[in-house]
Amino acid sequence: MKNFLKGPQMAIIWTILRIWLGVQWLTAGWGKVVGGFDASGYLQGVLANATGEAPTVQAWYATFIEGFAIPNVGLINILIPWGELLVGIGLILGAATIPALIAGAFMNLNFLLAGTLSTNPIFYTVAIVLLFTGAASYHYGVDRFIAPYIKARFHKKVQTKPTDKTVNFPA
Repeated sequence: MKNFLKGPQMAIIWTILRIWLGVQWLTAGWGKVVGGFDASGYLQGVLANATGEAPTVQAWYATFIEGFAIPNVGLINILIPWGELLVGIGLILGAATIPALIAGAFMNLNFLLAGTLSTNPIFYTVAIVLLFTGAASYHYGVDRFIAPYIKARFHKKVQTKPTDKTVNFPA
């Protein structure tokens, strides 16, 4: 069963799922990059959701938002739209697939921690499933051709590192 789930037949399903997820990220990111994006109001809303009788945001996450995200909203305004756009492109092409899936899942996790449900649980779950499929997630993608090249280059560099000089004592 393990080989079947990671084989070329199932890779077609994983590819369709990967491209679908990529289109979702690309669409979200493109709208923010082109239309302008300001997370200030959203971040203030996150803080508001951390109070009351049934807060949807944990206190520790609200502390992160208040102490880091709000003071650095300019950085957040760049990272979110461009992150979404790049994750989308990577997933659609199957290029840097594993880093794109990790980055997408990390963004979804942060949106969930901020109290935003929407499609985030679905996107997060799809990203995790695709991560578990490993190379089958990019069997039909750019990484199928680039990953072996990168691995070979990395392996070659590891082999060409100078070895430690050892002293051989006579027996």
